[in-house]
Amino acid sequence: MAVRHFLNLLDFSPAELRQLLTRAIELKAERKAGKLNDSFRNKVLGMVFEKSSTRTRVAFEAAMAQCGGHAIFLSPRDTQLGRGEPIADTARVLSRMVDIIMIRTYEHEKIEQFAAHSHVPVINALTDLHHPCQLLADIQTYIEHRGEIRGKTVVWVGDGNNMCHSYIHAAKQFDFQLVISAPADYQPHRDIVAEAPERVILEPNPLRAAKDADLIVTDVWASMGQEEEMLQRQRAFADYQVTTDIMREAKSDCLFMHCLPAHRGEEVSAEVIDGRQSVVWEEAENRLHSQKALLEFLLQKTK
Repeated sequence: MAVRHFLNLLDFSPAELRQLLTRAIELKAERKAGKLNDSFRNKVLGMVFEKSSTRTRVAFEAAMAQCGGHAIFLSPRDTQLGRGEPIADTARVLSRMVDIIMIRTYEHEKIEQFAAHSHVPVINALTDLHHPCQLLADIQTYIEHRGEIRGKTVVWVGDGNNMCHSYIHAAKQFDFQLVISAPADYQPHRDIVAEAPERVILEPNPLRAAKDADLIVTDVWASMGQEEEMLQRQRAFADYQVTTDIMREAKSDCLFMHCLPAHRGEEVSAEVIDGRQSVVWEEAENRLHSQKALLEFLLQKTK
């Protein structure tokens, strides 16, 4: 049986994604009820971090610990990757020792190369191109608050970045309309838009984009590794802050999400992120439950 990987949302079928989120909601309820789960006993997760993270590391590490498994944190300085070992060689070695691997890195090609030489499932915990794990948490959060997302309108405001790309895939897999409002020089990758053209609308004006939205989402103006572009980006994104004016254009029960960390007064106003429509803290918590369900799914598929 071929090893299943999770490098972007298109690696799973729509039915598998929905099954996974149903399980994530079950696992969340089990944890809150104090029900023990040792389904990862004797399983080891290798966590390769070339980019640092709070939510990703804690969610994966906690998921393994809560289900009886173990996680090993590996930064470039802890491995031969940091000394120039070929990615394929590292993949061959690590995947002979652990049961599953997650990688948080820069170039998407790196994780594709790693997965091609891995004997165990590889999870994309963020690349410059995609961030599928965050989308699992986002969609779970929407379902918990509002039910079915099929047929809804989701509005992305800001950079056409890895989060935006994964929202494009989510629109295709979960069957909703995605309106992207980004500055001209920060549009999503054309090839990725072309993967779901019937689900994507590009609307440069954020006020027009937000009209009748069911969910509005944004991200920081400058992600990790883009700090030198901060001033340039602040000028380009000045009109793309999610404010109460933008939220007023949406439906009255519209939700607001942000993958965090957030910069109040830049991509989102304090009134919005700390307001009644914001679900960012549950969205962050759901990284734990959705990634636990993802680990369970992939480990079962490799039995």
